[in-house]
Parts: sequence; structure tokens; C-alpha cells
Amino acid sequence: MKDLRKYIAEFIGTFVLVLVACGTAIVTGCGGEGGIAAYFATAAAFGLVIVAMAYSIGNISGCHINPAVSIAMLVSRKMNVKDFCCYVIAQVLGAIAGAALLGVIFGFDCGFGANAVDPAKVGGGFLVELILTCVFVLAILGVTSREAYSKVAGLVIGASLTLVHLLGIGITGTSVNPARSLGPAIFAGGQALEQIWIFILAPLAGGILAALIWMFLDKKDPVSRKSGKRK
Repeated sequence: MKDLRKYIAEFIGTFVLVLVACGTAIVTGCGGEGGIAAYFATAAAFGLVIVAMAYSIGNISGCHINPAVSIAMLVSRKMNVKDFCCYVIAQVLGAIAGAALLGVIFGFDCGFGANAVDPAKVGGGFLVELILTCVFVLAILGVTSREAYSKVAGLVIGASLTLVHLLGIGITGTSVNPARSLGPAIFAGGQALEQIWIFILAPLAGGILAALIWMFLDKKDPVSRKSGKRK
């Protein structure tokens, strides 16, 4: 039952992320006629949803709501394979449900806040997604590594997501989250669905890279292990 509650929490968190944050992108016209104000509003929406979810479901599931975060936790041995698979399934289903509700609210031609990149700049878009995901997940690994940071962890993670959105929205729409991209792409179709591989593979690679970097940086030497102190 405890495991089921974790998976349901991940479903709910990802559902809310897609519904509210992608919904904000739709309402503000982000990436279209909305201009710079829409960029800031959408970036803030993604960050604020993470803050809200971190302090509501964080104590239940850890509030990954992102397969890139979950794969980083798997690589860094902070979760097992079973939980990883179930988390990802719950996240994807939550994203699909959130996108479906956006279609009901705004119409199924609303764009769904889907991600896309200029076909002539696919390589650059992939690299941007990989790097931004790495930065975002590295911040998560760092701020969740010490009990002393627990009170501010949600704020730091939300601010980090806002930060990467401010750079990435104009290039890829900013994914850094395969589930967040897949849900809207299923309903948006077209270019969003054709390019979904970018927004699945690049964030997953970024999450793995972040985990490897963090494990290297956080490694203790033998003296530190014996004393319980960091060098």
C-alpha cells in the first residue's frame, strides 16, 4: 500500500504539472503572440508547480514527477529498478491525463504547450535539453543530499526549473522532462510527436550525466569515511 501511494503521488504531481504549467503556456500564448511576458509567466508556472508539489507530495514519493529525475536517482542508487519503472509509468500516465484535460478545457487544437525545435537545429536543441536537464537534476541531487537543506529544497528546485525554462523556452519550449513532453505530444501530433525522441532521450541522458557528476563530486575519501567528515 505504501508503494501504491508513492506511485499515485507521482501520477498526481505530473498531472498537475502538465495541467497548470502547460495550461499557462496555452493561456499566455507562450512561443507565439504572448511575447516576453508569456515566457516569464510560463517559466514561473513550471517553477511554482514544482514548489507546490514538493511541499505536498514530497514526503510521500520524493516528488520526482519527471523520468529524468527518477533515472538520476536510479543511477545514484537512491531508488531501485522496480520503483523506477513504476514511477515512470505513473509519471507518463499523469502527463497524458493532464494533457487530455487541457484538450477538454481548451479544445484539442490548443497546441497543449508541446515542445518542438527548429528542424534545422535539431542537434542544438538536443544539446540544450541535455545540458539544461543536467543542470536542473544536479541542483536536485545537491539540495536533497543533506537533511539540513530539506526546508528549502522545494524552493531551490522550483527556482532551478524556472531558471532553465527562461533559457530554453525560446529554443525548444523547454522540456527537461520526458513525461511532460510525451503527454502533450500525443494529443498535439505533428512536429511535436515527430520530434518526441529528442525530448525523451536528451533529458534522460542529462539526468544520467547529472547523477554521474554528482557521484564524482560527492565522493568521500577514505579518511573522510572514517571520521564522518567531508574533506
